[in-house]
Amino acid sequence: MPTTSRLVAAVCLALLAYVLSRVVMPLMPEGMNFGYFIYVNMGLGVLIGWNVIGSRAGRGTTAAINNGLTGVVALIFWGLFVQGCYEMFDQAMNNRFDGPFEALVAILEIAAEYALILLTPTFILTALLGGALSGLATECAWRRWR
Repeated sequence: MPTTSRLVAAVCLALLAYVLSRVVMPLMPEGMNFGYFIYVNMGLGVLIGWNVIGSRAGRGTTAAINNGLTGVVALIFWGLFVQGCYEMFDQAMNNRFDGPFEALVAILEIAAEYALILLTPTFILTALLGGALSGLATECAWRRWR
Protein backbone atom coordinates (compact mmCIF):
# COMPACT_ATOMS: atom_id res chain seq x y z
CA MET A 1 0.00 0.00 0.00
CA PRO A 2 1.49 3.37 -0.96
CA THR A 3 2.32 5.53 2.01
CA THR A 4 4.34 8.68 2.51
CA SER A 5 6.92 6.78 4.53
CA ARG A 6 7.52 4.43 1.59
CA LEU A 7 7.93 7.40 -0.74
CA VAL A 8 10.39 9.07 1.64
CA ALA A 9 12.33 5.82 1.99
CA ALA A 10 12.48 5.40 -1.80
CA VAL A 11 13.67 8.97 -2.36
CA CYS A 12 16.23 8.78 0.46
CA LEU A 13 17.72 5.50 -0.74
CA ALA A 14 17.78 6.73 -4.35
CA LEU A 15 19.72 9.81 -3.22
CA LEU A 16 22.04 7.62 -1.17
CA ALA A 17 22.56 5.36 -4.19
CA TYR A 18 23.53 8.44 -6.21
CA VAL A 19 26.03 9.58 -3.58
CA LEU A 20 27.51 6.10 -3.17
CA SER A 21 27.79 5.70 -6.95
CA ARG A 22 29.71 8.97 -7.10
CA VAL A 23 31.99 7.76 -4.29
CA VAL A 24 32.65 4.45 -6.12
CA MET A 25 33.38 5.86 -9.57
CA PRO A 26 36.88 7.24 -8.78
CA LEU A 27 37.80 3.93 -7.14
CA MET A 28 37.19 1.90 -10.30
CA PRO A 29 39.87 1.30 -12.94
CA GLU A 30 40.68 4.29 -15.10
CA GLY A 31 38.89 4.47 -18.43
CA MET A 32 35.91 2.38 -17.27
CA ASN A 33 32.69 3.21 -19.12
CA PHE A 34 29.95 3.63 -16.53
CA GLY A 35 27.01 4.11 -18.90
CA TYR A 36 23.79 3.80 -16.89
CA PHE A 37 25.61 2.90 -13.66
CA ILE A 38 24.18 5.74 -11.58
CA TYR A 39 20.64 5.37 -12.97
CA VAL A 40 20.56 1.62 -12.36
CA ASN A 41 21.77 2.09 -8.80
CA MET A 42 19.22 4.83 -8.18
CA GLY A 43 16.46 2.58 -9.54
CA LEU A 44 17.59 -0.14 -7.15
CA GLY A 45 17.54 2.46 -4.38
CA VAL A 46 13.92 3.33 -5.16
CA LEU A 47 12.84 -0.33 -5.18
CA ILE A 48 14.73 -1.28 -2.04
CA GLY A 49 13.74 1.89 -0.20
CA TRP A 50 10.08 1.30 -1.00
CA ASN A 51 10.05 -2.41 -0.17
CA VAL A 52 12.64 -2.81 2.59
CA ILE A 53 12.77 0.44 4.56
CA GLY A 54 9.33 1.88 3.82
CA SER A 55 7.44 -1.29 4.69
CA ARG A 56 9.04 -1.45 8.15
CA ALA A 57 8.37 2.11 9.28
CA GLY A 58 6.64 2.86 12.55
CA ARG A 59 8.57 0.62 14.93
CA GLY A 60 10.61 3.23 16.79
CA THR A 61 13.92 5.03 16.49
CA THR A 62 16.23 2.07 17.05
CA ALA A 63 14.31 -0.03 14.57
CA ALA A 64 14.39 2.88 12.10
CA ILE A 65 18.19 3.01 12.21
CA ASN A 66 18.37 -0.76 11.85
CA ASN A 67 15.92 -0.64 8.92
CA GLY A 68 18.03 2.01 7.22
CA LEU A 69 21.19 -0.05 7.66
CA THR A 70 19.38 -3.15 6.39
CA GLY A 71 18.26 -1.17 3.35
CA VAL A 72 21.82 -0.05 2.60
CA VAL A 73 23.15 -3.60 2.91
CA ALA A 74 20.41 -4.77 0.54
CA LEU A 75 21.23 -1.91 -1.85
CA ILE A 76 24.91 -2.83 -1.89
CA PHE A 77 24.15 -6.54 -2.33
CA TRP A 78 21.74 -6.03 -5.23
CA GLY A 79 23.96 -3.36 -6.75
CA LEU A 80 26.92 -5.74 -6.77
CA PHE A 81 24.75 -8.51 -8.21
CA VAL A 82 23.24 -6.38 -10.99
CA GLN A 83 26.57 -4.81 -11.94
CA GLY A 84 28.18 -8.28 -11.87
CA CYS A 85 25.45 -9.58 -14.19
CA TYR A 86 25.96 -6.68 -16.56
CA GLU A 87 29.72 -7.25 -16.69
CA MET A 88 29.21 -11.00 -17.18
CA PHE A 89 26.85 -10.37 -20.13
CA ASP A 90 29.38 -7.97 -21.59
CA GLN A 91 32.09 -10.62 -21.32
CA ALA A 92 29.74 -13.32 -22.63
CA MET A 93 29.13 -11.30 -25.79
CA ASN A 94 32.89 -11.53 -26.39
CA ASN A 95 32.77 -15.36 -26.00
CA ARG A 96 34.86 -15.45 -22.84
CA PHE A 97 32.97 -18.36 -21.26
CA ASP A 98 32.87 -22.00 -22.27
CA GLY A 99 29.45 -22.69 -20.82
CA PRO A 100 26.54 -21.27 -18.83
CA PHE A 101 27.81 -22.51 -15.47
CA GLU A 102 31.12 -20.73 -15.97
CA ALA A 103 29.19 -17.54 -16.76
CA LEU A 104 27.10 -17.86 -13.59
CA VAL A 105 30.23 -18.35 -11.48
CA ALA A 106 31.72 -15.27 -13.14
CA ILE A 107 28.87 -13.16 -11.74
CA LEU A 108 29.96 -14.04 -8.22
CA GLU A 109 33.64 -13.51 -9.02
CA ILE A 110 33.00 -10.11 -10.57
CA ALA A 111 30.74 -9.07 -7.69
CA ALA A 112 33.41 -10.16 -5.19
CA GLU A 113 36.06 -8.11 -7.03
CA TYR A 114 33.79 -5.07 -6.96
CA ALA A 115 33.03 -5.64 -3.27
CA LEU A 116 36.74 -5.49 -2.45
CA ILE A 117 36.95 -2.13 -4.19
CA LEU A 118 34.15 -0.83 -1.93
CA LEU A 119 36.09 -1.54 1.26
CA THR A 120 37.26 2.02 1.80
CA PRO A 121 36.54 4.14 4.86
CA THR A 122 34.82 6.82 2.79
CA PHE A 123 32.38 4.38 1.20
CA ILE A 124 31.66 2.51 4.44
CA LEU A 125 31.08 5.66 6.51
CA THR A 126 28.91 7.21 3.79
CA ALA A 127 26.84 4.04 3.54
CA LEU A 128 26.38 3.71 7.31
CA LEU A 129 25.55 7.36 7.90
CA GLY A 130 23.27 7.55 4.86
CA GLY A 131 21.45 4.38 5.84
CA ALA A 132 20.86 5.57 9.39
CA LEU A 133 19.61 8.95 8.18
CA SER A 134 17.34 7.29 5.59
CA GLY A 135 15.80 5.11 8.28
CA LEU A 136 15.29 8.08 10.60
CA ALA A 137 13.75 10.19 7.81
CA THR A 138 11.37 7.35 6.99
CA GLU A 139 10.37 7.03 10.63
CA CYS A 140 9.84 10.78 10.87
CA ALA A 141 7.60 10.70 7.77
CA TRP A 142 5.62 7.79 9.20
CA ARG A 143 4.99 9.69 12.45
CA ARG A 144 4.07 12.93 10.71
CA TRP A 145 1.82 11.61 7.92
CA ARG A 146 0.22 8.36 9.01
